[in-house]
Amino acid sequence: MESSSGEELEEEFPGHEWITPQSSINAAYQSQTEKGIRKICSELLELKDAIENLSGNMQSKYLAFLRISEEVVEAEQELIELQKHVSAQGILVQDLMSGVCRELDVWFKSNKEEDVKEKDFQAELDEILSDDTQDPKAIFLDKLDALLAEHKMEEALLALEAEEKKYLVADESSKESNAELSAFKTALFKRKAILEDQLVRWSEQPSLPITELRKSLAGLVKIGKSSLAHQLLLKAYGSRLQKNVEAFLPSCSIYTETYAASLSQIVFSAIAKAAKDTNTLFGDSPMNMNRIIQWAEYEIETFARLVKENSPLPESVSALRAACICIQTSLSHCSFLESYGLKFSKLLMVLLRPYIEEVLELNFRRVRRKIVDAARNDDILLLTPQEGSPLSGAVAPNIMLTSSGKKFISVVNDILDQVTPMTIVHFGGAILNKFLQLFDRYVETLIKVLPGPSEDDTLLESKEPVEFKAESDAQQLTLIGAAYTIADELLPAAVSKFFDMQTEKKGAGGSSEGLGSGSIYSIEHKEWKRHLQHSLDKLRDHFCRQYVLSFIYLEGKSRLDARMYMERKTDDLLFDADPLPSLPFQALFGRLQQLASVAGDVLLGKDKIQKVLLSRLTETVVMWLSNEQEFWDVFEDRSVQLQPSGLQQLILDMHFIVEIAVCGRFPHRPVQQLVSTIITRAIAAFSARNVDPQRSVITISFQ
Repeated sequence: MESSSGEELEEEFPGHEWITPQSSINAAYQSQTEKGIRKICSELLELKDAIENLSGNMQSKYLAFLRISEEVVEAEQELIELQKHVSAQGILVQDLMSGVCRELDVWFKSNKEEDVKEKDFQAELDEILSDDTQDPKAIFLDKLDALLAEHKMEEALLALEAEEKKYLVADESSKESNAELSAFKTALFKRKAILEDQLVRWSEQPSLPITELRKSLAGLVKIGKSSLAHQLLLKAYGSRLQKNVEAFLPSCSIYTETYAASLSQIVFSAIAKAAKDTNTLFGDSPMNMNRIIQWAEYEIETFARLVKENSPLPESVSALRAACICIQTSLSHCSFLESYGLKFSKLLMVLLRPYIEEVLELNFRRVRRKIVDAARNDDILLLTPQEGSPLSGAVAPNIMLTSSGKKFISVVNDILDQVTPMTIVHFGGAILNKFLQLFDRYVETLIKVLPGPSEDDTLLESKEPVEFKAESDAQQLTLIGAAYTIADELLPAAVSKFFDMQTEKKGAGGSSEGLGSGSIYSIEHKEWKRHLQHSLDKLRDHFCRQYVLSFIYLEGKSRLDARMYMERKTDDLLFDADPLPSLPFQALFGRLQQLASVAGDVLLGKDKIQKVLLSRLTETVVMWLSNEQEFWDVFEDRSVQLQPSGLQQLILDMHFIVEIAVCGRFPHRPVQQLVSTIITRAIAAFSARNVDPQRSVITISFQ
């Protein structure tokens, strides 16, 4: 349709030359496009052929290179065989010359009719040949040259040793001239130098088996080159050790926990073998010991550097495990080397101590962050031994923990699982101190979770947000009970192996000499427990202080205002039918009873903790009364009239507090001492205002 319409248009407008027909345009563009596509296709095909040719050329050249390499190796082998063949042919030539001489001698005797010229020639030839064949020294030197040419070093060494012994014995009785002996010794010395050079080159072969190396070094010892042989031995072990280490290093990133132990095995086994071969081949002379000690110290320094360079992240558990295993295996190897007279334990600890301390510090920082996060977001979930598997069977069945407490013991056990006996011996004291710091940080975080201000202003100024606040008595007691459970039971049980090992070492006569300041000997069990108790006391005192203050101050006003002792309507409590403690102290008793009831439910089976808290609460109330100056200023105010009944009521309230402690079976001696001080001070204050204290005291005693 389109072509027909185009033809029609051409027919309608035939006379205009400047108009190009549509069919011509289509034909032109179509032909150019096809040509371009065909040209591109042909170029692509040519490029493909060139790539295939290049690939084929590279492959053929690579195969040719491999073939040439193989031919070079074969040529080297052929050259060696040819050298041996030439040496053998030399011996055959010498044998042939000897045989010719003998044949000529026989022929000369059987043919006496020959002329004088032949006899003279034969005699001269016989004389020339006989000088070379009959001299034993020349024969020996020729034989030795042949052995050296064929690199038969063992045979050459035996022959040289036998010849030296032979001529040393016969040196005094020898009739030979000094010049001849000197020339022979010079010849032996030159050949001995050649043998030494061959033995050295043979010993320096990288792929030489260790048995062949020992034979070669023994040969050097026999020719009087012990020092050189020992240097070659250490050089050979050093090169082998370097190759083994370089082959192992790529796998360090795979075996992150055991790489250091494997490196230790490689390094110290090489040192042990070198020490054994030294004693066997060269003896234990001071010079040899000094040489091997210097070499071993260099290798140990390299080992320590490689341990640090290939370590995982220092704050990871893998790094801690690797470091502890490294200490255990390396010190065990050092203990074995002491049987060879080599002591490297101190050097090893000097090199590794900074790295181990860094790993410990960073790991404890990591677990500290975990504990703080857990305490700030504690959900007060009580866990039994069945729910918290790491605690099962560890301590008594009445375990109570919050989720943060469980997290604390979990991270402690994670660290303890990595620790090895040698780590405990050398770093046990430092680890125990870090556990104390960890628990102290845990307590500080719990103090932030409890309501009320803290003694340490820095605790309040912390930038760390606290998402959870323990508002109810049950929540607060649960947190305190968890802290007491950790400090009294779980943490001591977890670290008991530290102090058991300390006792065992001390019983075996062990000492802290050379172990460093962080060893297991640097801390005492009682002192460590005392520090734990100090952290608990901070938590207990904070709880009691904020609890008492929240009771005393109600809506900004103090309940325990001294003015309540001025508002007595009677002059004497004796006129009251049934004297009672002041209302604030009755409320305090009710509050303590309520808290004791909650504690009985929350701290079930923890009677000691309950009594400690309730006793401290009553003591805190009395301490507040004793230290609150505003309370005592009222009694010194001359504008206020004092009555004997006020003193009687104050004394009654104080005795009531003592009775609370006594009836609750709390430790009441501190409370009694504080109450006695307050009563004495009150009597003095009332006496200063002309109030007869004797009457008040007598009245109270009768009541």
